[in-house]
Amino acid sequence: MLVYESKLEGTQNQYERLDAAIRTGRFVRNSILRAWMDGQVKSRNDAYAYCKVLSDNPEFPWANQLNSMARQAHAERAWAAIERFYRNCQAQITGKKGFPKFKKSQIRDSVEYKTSGWKLTDDRRYLNFTDGFKAGTFKLWGSRDLHFLQIKQIKRVRVVRRHDGYYAQFLIDHQREEHRELTGRQVGLDVGLNHFYMVFQLLLSILAIPVKIALIADKK
Repeated sequence: MLVYESKLEGTQNQYERLDAAIRTGRFVRNSILRAWMDGQVKSRNDAYAYCKVLSDNPEFPWANQLNSMARQAHAERAWAAIERFYRNCQAQITGKKGFPKFKKSQIRDSVEYKTSGWKLTDDRRYLNFTDGFKAGTFKLWGSRDLHFLQIKQIKRVRVVRRHDGYYAQFLIDHQREEHRELTGRQVGLDVGLNHFYMVFQLLLSILAIPVKIALIADKK
């Protein structure tokens, strides 16, 4: 998986709509954690189903504005934190087990889309968000050329907010293959760094003995 990043250029109104999407993604994640603590969510499928509960609730009209796959992506974030806590408990690690915490509002934050809720133009220079927040079209600035990518290769689009602006991260499905010719020879090396350093220093001292003898002979 490769990650290509581009900066988003838009208006202040568009950035505010992205902020609303980021807040909603955080709301979905925290709500699923709360439901897990209350015993309503017990599996990943329950977390997915709870996204529909949030979107259908008239008390949270903003939840329905976020793309459905984006809600699922944040449900996966919540369940990943829960699974990590379960693994640490089963492994009986010492100290804190990493109990899932509610995510607070901060400058650096993100909202994640899967394969819907966004659209790239044909020239791959503009990104349009098509979910209920209607953030609109942003110009992409970056050193990565997306023109040679197929849309189906982009598995996720993550909008990241930082101190200096908003960025789009494209998660690219990529498999790297290296073809090597086998020589039929095997080389094994299993030496600790400390022992290797001691042996290296010993070799240097042994090699330096003839030099010292020659210097002493010259002085005589």
